[in-house]
Amino acid sequence: MAEIINLRQARKAKARAAAGATAAQNREKFGRPKAERERAEAEAEIAARRLEAHRRDGPAEE
Repeated sequence: MAEIINLRQARKAKARAAAGATAAQNREKFGRPKAERERAEAEAEIAARRLEAHRRDGPAEE
């Protein structure tokens, strides 16, 4: 037979799981010191500039 579940409890458990996932994303996004965030942004900017510097111009597409 199928297992009997309480729909209210299942709904609340699902909401708790979703809130936990959101909290984990926020901890990752906002839970870093300012120096670490700035270093990561600087590294991303350097990587973007390096990629752009290696770009080859192809034939003009018009």
